[in-house]
Amino acid sequence: MDELLKVKGLKTSFDTHIGEVKAVRGTNIYLNKGEAIGIVGESGCGKSVSMMSIMRLLGSNGKIVDGEIIFNGKDITKFTEKEMETIRGNKIGMIFQDPMTSLNPVLTIGDQLTESLIKHKGVSKKEALDEAVKMLSLVGIPSPEKRVKQYPHEFSGGMRQRVMIAMSLICKPELIIADEPTTALDVTIQAQILDLMKDLKNRLNTAIILITHDLGVVADLCTRIYVMYGGLVVEEGTDEDIFYRGKHPYTWGLLKSVPNPKSDMKEKLIPIEGQPPDLFKPPVGCPFADRCDHTMKICMEKQPPLFEIEKGHKAACWLCHENAPKVESTLGGDK
Repeated sequence: MDELLKVKGLKTSFDTHIGEVKAVRGTNIYLNKGEAIGIVGESGCGKSVSMMSIMRLLGSNGKIVDGEIIFNGKDITKFTEKEMETIRGNKIGMIFQDPMTSLNPVLTIGDQLTESLIKHKGVSKKEALDEAVKMLSLVGIPSPEKRVKQYPHEFSGGMRQRVMIAMSLICKPELIIADEPTTALDVTIQAQILDLMKDLKNRLNTAIILITHDLGVVADLCTRIYVMYGGLVVEEGTDEDIFYRGKHPYTWGLLKSVPNPKSDMKEKLIPIEGQPPDLFKPPVGCPFADRCDHTMKICMEKQPPLFEIEKGHKAACWLCHENAPKVESTLGGDK
């Protein structure tokens, strides 16, 4: 498969009045054309900041400290703001986290849908409006000719999210970044939105990066998953690797703390004790060491590399070292 995106050693920080927050500390991610991958982890683990770094939407106090973001063979970290404007909304679309606040309340849906099309494709207002109607129909909004003239407050939450998806797709981008696209929606609407994204991916061959803390969402849509913690990728692999052959204790903790969408058994949910690391002063060792039941001396002293378990499956845990003690996986099986 052709590689569309490669993030290499990405480090992103934010300057605050009390110091530098090292939000992303060396992330490596790749994505092939037409592929869907998931990035999961607790709030504050760095998943959204990683994607905002790709879009260069970090705010005035955010900066990419190190690393490369290779999109279609070009390092876009070196792009000027004007060059990035040709990428955002055109080559890379984004579905933001909250559909209730992501749409402008004083502009019609049609105005908001046509803006990027007119800017990037140079089409007329009428052509853009015709395309907006087609796109609303594509994402399952009834009476699109009428709806395109309405305002966001006239739409339900699920319909607004469909509008956000239409907006991200209207320029036919090669990549869509979906940041918690089912947040604040009830489970029935969540399922509809996920089915819609899956259908659009297959029909348009659009690559998707799905950011979420909901493992059920990634199980349904994504073929590969990255688990982030403390600004780092701590495990990566296929959905089968993560759900059935997970090797990092943090992955085990995530799976035990939420209903497993791929399990037929009823199991008691167990929360992960403790708090995520302070990214003002990140730990020198494994970021999960303070919360892990299997912490060794080396875990506190040295950050583990990503050990390759098998092709495509890696985990940043000292328990994966050949000289480490054998630990029984809490997912069933040996580590």
